[in-house]
Amino acid sequence: MQKHRLSWLRPTLLPALVALAVLVAGGLILDRQTNVLDEERARAVVLAQASLIRAKLEGNINGNIQLVRGLVSTISTEPRMGRDRFAALVSNLFEEQSQLRSVTAAPDLVVAMTYPLAGNERAVGLNYRNTPAQRDAVLRARDTGKLVLAGPVDLAQGGRGFVGHFPVYTDTPAGRSFWGVVSAVVDVERLYADSGLADRSLSIKVSITGQDAIGGAGTRFFGPDLSAQNPVTASVILPSSSWEIAAIPKDGWTATPGSFWRRVAMIAAGALVLLPMFITGRLQGERQQHFRELKSREAELERLSRRLGLALDASKVGVWEMDLASGRETWDDRTNELYGLPSDGGPRSHDHWKAAVHPNDQERAETDFRQMIASGRYESKYRVLLPHKEVRHVRSVGALYREPGVPDKVVGVNWDVTADVALNEDLRRATQLTEARNKELETARIRIEHNALHDSLTGLPNRRYLDEMLNRHAASGYEGTGSMALLHIDLDRFKQINDTMGHAAGDAMLIHASGVLRRNCNDTDFVARIGGDEFVVLTTANDGDIYLGTLAERIVREMRLPVSHEGHQCRFGVSIGIAADRQETLDVKRLMINADIALYRAKARGRNRFEFFSEALQAEVVRTKRVADEILSGLERNEFVAWFQPQFDAKTHDVVGVEALARWQHPTEGIKTPDAFLQIAEELNVVATVDRLILEQSLAALSRWDAMGLGVPRASVNVSLRRLHDEDLITGLRELDIQPDRISFELVESIYLDEGDAIVGRNIDQIKELGIDVEIDDFGTGYASIVSLQKLRPTRLKIDRQLVNPILVEPAQRRLLASIVDIGKSMGIEVVAEGVETMAHAAILRDLGCDILQGYAFSRPLSAADFETFLTTKAWRKAS
Repeated sequence: MQKHRLSWLRPTLLPALVALAVLVAGGLILDRQTNVLDEERARAVVLAQASLIRAKLEGNINGNIQLVRGLVSTISTEPRMGRDRFAALVSNLFEEQSQLRSVTAAPDLVVAMTYPLAGNERAVGLNYRNTPAQRDAVLRARDTGKLVLAGPVDLAQGGRGFVGHFPVYTDTPAGRSFWGVVSAVVDVERLYADSGLADRSLSIKVSITGQDAIGGAGTRFFGPDLSAQNPVTASVILPSSSWEIAAIPKDGWTATPGSFWRRVAMIAAGALVLLPMFITGRLQGERQQHFRELKSREAELERLSRRLGLALDASKVGVWEMDLASGRETWDDRTNELYGLPSDGGPRSHDHWKAAVHPNDQERAETDFRQMIASGRYESKYRVLLPHKEVRHVRSVGALYREPGVPDKVVGVNWDVTADVALNEDLRRATQLTEARNKELETARIRIEHNALHDSLTGLPNRRYLDEMLNRHAASGYEGTGSMALLHIDLDRFKQINDTMGHAAGDAMLIHASGVLRRNCNDTDFVARIGGDEFVVLTTANDGDIYLGTLAERIVREMRLPVSHEGHQCRFGVSIGIAADRQETLDVKRLMINADIALYRAKARGRNRFEFFSEALQAEVVRTKRVADEILSGLERNEFVAWFQPQFDAKTHDVVGVEALARWQHPTEGIKTPDAFLQIAEELNVVATVDRLILEQSLAALSRWDAMGLGVPRASVNVSLRRLHDEDLITGLRELDIQPDRISFELVESIYLDEGDAIVGRNIDQIKELGIDVEIDDFGTGYASIVSLQKLRPTRLKIDRQLVNPILVEPAQRRLLASIVDIGKSMGIEVVAEGVETMAHAAILRDLGCDILQGYAFSRPLSAADFETFLTTKAWRKAS
C-alpha cells in the first residue's frame, strides 16, 4: 500500500531532481546577482549624494574665487593702493552671496590691509614667512605664480578658514615683478553648511582629504577616516588643485536583508510561479525608484548649474572649452560677445579666435597658449579687434582637464579688462604729468632758495645763509665735531680800488677774493660773503689753532698777489680775525663778536695779517712774551730734555725702539709737554734748535744703554718742516756720526709731500743715505697721499691716536685701520700704532697686522733714568 502511495513520485523524481537542481542553481545565481545589484544601488545612492556635495563645494569655492580675481587684477594695476581704496573694492565683493569671511592684501608677504577690519585687527602685520600654518602655501603661490588654496588653517584673528592665496604681479620697466599676495578667507562653517555637509538629515558619512588642496595624497581635514570601509570617492576640482571626498552610508555597507527568504522563495518557486514574477516586479520597481532618484539628483545638478551660469553672467565672465584632439571649441554667449561673434550656438574653432585677436598680439598669444598649457594652466592677456575697428582688451585663463577615456580638454574663462587697461593708462599719464610738474616746482624752489641764500655776484652764501649755518651747528659743533671756528675776513684797500677804478673793478676784486677763499679752504668749510668787502669762513676748530693760522696765512699771502684788470695791476690785502669755540655749549653770536674783535686787532696792527681772539688779548701778548723769554733762557740753561716712550713688537711685546719726546724742565712749573711751548718756539724759530738738542740727547742715551746692555735697537726723533728746509741740515748730521738704523726721523704728515720743494726732497734723500730711517708721524690726520708715500718710501708710518682710540667700539674704524695696514704692507712699510691705551687695543691692533705698538697700555713717556729702571725691571711684562 505504501509503495502505491509513493509510486507517483518515481516518474517525476528525476525531472523533480533536475528541476530542483535547476531551481537551486538558478536561486544561487539569482541570489548572488541580487546582492551585486543591491550593493551597486547603495553605492550609486551614496555617490549621488557625494556628487551633490562635491558640486556644491566646487560651485561655492569657485564662486568665491571668481569674486576675488577681479580685485587681484585691480591691485596688479594699482600696486600702491591705499586702505580706503582696498576697503571700497572688497566691500563690493561682500555684497554678493558668498562664504567669504575676510580679504587681506600682503605686499612682500606681510599683511598690510584687511577687510573687514573689525574682528580681523590681529591679522594686520602678520608675516606669512613666520606663520608655519600658511607659509608653505604662500611661498608655493609666489614660486608657481598660481592660486593656492590653503587650509583649513587656524586664523590669527580667531577661528578657522580656507585661505586662497592669489599671487599678485605688477608690470615694471624691468619686467614682471612679484608684488605680494591677496588672501581670501573662506569661512569653514559657512562653506560646510552651504555645501550640505552640516545637514543632519544627510544619510551618508563624509570625509574630505587634501588639506592645502593637494588632492587625495593630502591630509584628511573633514570627517572620520573611511579609507578602510571601501568608500565611494569623488574629486572636488578646485582652480589650481583638488580635494578628494569619500562617503559611505551612515550605517555602513550592511549585508543584503531578506536573503533567507529569497532562498525560501526559491524552494517554493517550483510550486509558485507568481512568486518569481513578484520578486522580479519588485526588483524592477526598486530599479525604477533608483532611476527616479537619479533624475532628482540630475535636476539638483541642473539647478546648481543654472546658479553657476547666473554667477558667470553677473561677473561678465565668458566661458570656453577646447577639445585638444579635434580642435573643436565651444563658446558661451559672453565669449561670443567678447570676440564680436553672434551668439548662435554655432561651432567655433581656433580660426575664429585667431581672426578676432589683434594682428600684433596673435603670435604672442599663441605662444603663451602653447608654452603654458603643457603645465596644465594657461593665462594670457591680449587685444581683440572687433569688426567695427573697436579694440577690446581680454584676459584669458584656462586649465587642462583630463578624464580617463575622454580626449583632453581645456576649460577656460575670459574677462573684458578694457576699462582696467584704460584706467591704468590714464593713471600712468597722470602720474607722469604730476612727476613732471613736481620736478618743475622742485627746480623752481631750489633756484629761489639758492638765490635767497647766495650772493648774486660771487655765488657765495650770504649773511642769511651764514646765520642759518651758525644756528644749525650751534648744538653739536660744525659738522658734528663739537667745536667751531670762524675767520672774519675784510679786504684792505678795496675802497680805494672801487673809488678810483670803478665798481666793475671792485666787483672783479670781490670775485677774485671769493676764488682765493674757495681754493684755500677745504670742501667741508663754509665760505660766505656777508657784506660789501667782508667774508667769513666757518670751519671746525678740532684741527687746532695752528691749522686755522696756516689757513689764514695762505689766504693773506695769496691775497697780496697783484690782480690784473683791464690792463691795470690791482693790489689789495686782507685782515683776518679768528675766533674758535671748543666749549660744551657753543655761543655762535659770541663767536661772531670775538672774530670781529680779532679782525679789528689785525687791522690795528697794520693790516695784511691775521689775529686770534682771546679773552684778554693784551694779557695773551704779555704771556706769550714771557713764555718766549723763558724758552730762550731754557735753551741757554739746557732745560729742554728728552723723555722716552718705548715701542714694542706687537706679537712678542719685546722693546724694539723708543720715541724721544721733547720736554721742558721749567724751573718753577715743572715738566711741560710740547703743547705748552712748541707754537711759541716756532714763532721764535727755535724748533730746529730743540730738535737738534733732543737728537743729541737720544744719541747719548743709546750709547749709554748699549754700555748697560739694555739693548734698545733705535730711537725716533721728531723733525720739523723748518729744519728740513735747512740747507746745513745734512752737514750737521754728518758731524754727529750716527750709526745706520739706530735713528729714525719722524716727519709729521702735515708736511705735504706730493709737491714738496727741492730742498726738502734733497735733504730727505740724503738723510736716508746716512742710514737714518724716515717715518711718517700722525698718519691719517694730515695731507699725505698714496703718491707721496710712493715718492718718500718711508721705513715706517705711525697711525695717529685719533684713529686708534675708537676701535674698541666702532667696527668701521677697525676696517679703516685694516685698510691703512694693508697699504703699508703692500708697500713694504712697517706700521706703528700710537695711542694704545689698553691691552684690548693692543690685541685688536695685533690682529689687524700692526707691527709695532706704543702707548699708555705699556708705558707713559719716561725720563731717561725712569726708562732705564723700566727696562731693567721689565715692568711692561707685568702690564701686558
